[in-house]
Amino acid sequence: MMDCKHALTEAKGDLEQAMVLLRKKGIATAAKKAARITSEGSVASYIHAGGKIGVLVEVNCESDFVARTDDFKDLLKDIAMHIAAADPKFVRREEVNLSAYEKEKQTYRAQAALTGKSPEEAEKIAETKIYEEVSLLDQPFVKEPGITVSQLIASKIGKLGENISVRRFARFKVGDVGETVAISKAAQTTS
Repeated sequence: MMDCKHALTEAKGDLEQAMVLLRKKGIATAAKKAARITSEGSVASYIHAGGKIGVLVEVNCESDFVARTDDFKDLLKDIAMHIAAADPKFVRREEVNLSAYEKEKQTYRAQAALTGKSPEEAEKIAETKIYEEVSLLDQPFVKEPGITVSQLIASKIGKLGENISVRRFARFKVGDVGETVAISKAAQTTS
């Protein structure tokens, strides 16, 4: 409550500016807590589209207390629902393998070229779009496209006061020949 009051005072009563300040504060808090070990947490499931898509996701935090809060449970549900909708292939950009990177890059290069972009412009567009497509943390959050999943998590870190990390997820779709299973190497080393 006091953070909201201070943000409104700093923004001179401008509600939009106060929200921006609060979001920045949450991201700064998240950066400070990023090195802390997340060995507690929970697994959530989400079934979508009449039982045609299912997701399991493990999200970790620092304490069992936070893992039982409604805010943390809501975050788990939101991330699971996002995975069902957006179909990421990796948890974070550092884990995107070279073959997946090159495949996506070719697709975006071709799309940009079809719109009349120069090869240099097409290359730049391809590089910026790749991670938004395949990396969970870089994707625009489906319920609020103005923020990424990473920013959503950072805001919860600021609110809950603990580091939070997505460890792994699995996504299944009826009729698909494979499933997406992503395990974060970063989470493995800290948990």
